[in-house]
Amino acid sequence: MGPHASPTKMDLQVQNLTAKGRATRQRIIEGAATEIRERGVALTTLEDIMGRTRTSKSQLFHYFPDGKEQLLLAVAAFESQTVIDDQEPHLSALTSWAAWQRWRDVVVDRYRRQGQNCPIAVLMSEIGRSTAGAQAITAELMVKWHNAIASGIRSMQDQGKVPGRVDADRSAAALLAGIQGGVGILIATGDLSYLEAALDEGIAALRAHATVTG
Repeated sequence: MGPHASPTKMDLQVQNLTAKGRATRQRIIEGAATEIRERGVALTTLEDIMGRTRTSKSQLFHYFPDGKEQLLLAVAAFESQTVIDDQEPHLSALTSWAAWQRWRDVVVDRYRRQGQNCPIAVLMSEIGRSTAGAQAITAELMVKWHNAIASGIRSMQDQGKVPGRVDADRSAAALLAGIQGGVGILIATGDLSYLEAALDEGIAALRAHATVTG
């Protein structure tokens, strides 16, 4: 399996593992993700990952026969899912202004605690830029994230809390772009205030539509 291996083939490999094998594979992925967050993908070696996860070289290549490239793709998939999971159940329940505020607070709190070693930092690193499979995973993440925000806006429209004339997809895209910009600045500088501003102003813009209508 090369760098352009299909996710389906990877899924079949995982399905053929025993429960213990799947647990070991997941432990390697999570350990690799932690190592990459701390050291960066360029400085992380297979030896570093083996040391952190207490696995042998034969074990590592049993689960990832194509080596680091295949492991990085699995890490990208894990980190992508982590980005969504960290926002739940709030991201899927944007049905009131209080719910939007709770989601905002959860996002800010997560990035405050994770800082520059956040999952998106891994996806925005060399993994996402140089691995075609990882680029597809990141693109899928953005679609899921955008759709969840847009669904929340439509829920508010259904309740009459946001006017129907508001383009839910475009508003969600703007809010997500603001979040990504804020996270990018956080990764580069350690300053969380830009992410807070993007969320606060994005949600305030939605509320302003409702105020004007009312």
